[in-house]
Amino acid sequence: MNNAISRLNQIILFVIFISILNITGCSQDQDTKIPMSRDHILVGNIEQAEDYYEMNPYFKEAFEFLKRSDLADLPAGRHEIDGDRLFCIVTKDRGRSRAEAKLEAHRKYIDLHYIISGIDEMGWKLTATCDSIDQRYDVDNDIEFFKDHPQNWTKVSPRSFAIFFPEVAHAPMVSAEEIHKIVLKIKAEQ
Repeated sequence: MNNAISRLNQIILFVIFISILNITGCSQDQDTKIPMSRDHILVGNIEQAEDYYEMNPYFKEAFEFLKRSDLADLPAGRHEIDGDRLFCIVTKDRGRSRAEAKLEAHRKYIDLHYIISGIDEMGWKLTATCDSIDQRYDVDNDIEFFKDHPQNWTKVSPRSFAIFFPEVAHAPMVSAEEIHKIVLKIKAEQ
């Protein structure tokens, strides 16, 4: 009788365990792909790069560039990768405060910020919800600035990246320390 009750308790515990797995999404059958959306910041690490390839025809080439062993040695400034379709800007500078950071947005390019060292706390807000222009859109430099404040803040660590589509205004380079990073400028699909 005690063995039957013990066995029944084991079965009940097993059923509860399986139910919890299904409710919390820990099921092995679940698709583990990273959700891809252009209306928020996308954050990942370089080991996840392949998950992003299909989002833009230049993403594979962009991430392959980030796998170079000499990234930390690249001098500051612009570096051509594939003409105006894909290039990068290397920066190594002291971070700024949240109050000093302005929201910026681009129309022709997607920004992929890859952190080499330091932690970059990036603010962001949907571009369509920004209503206070600080500097009108500059066609030649593909940039506009807003007086609005970011609605969200995300910390991005070394060997990690943040992707901003034109739909997302962003305020990067927020830190109390120096940030060494690469900003890949990737032609947005028109």
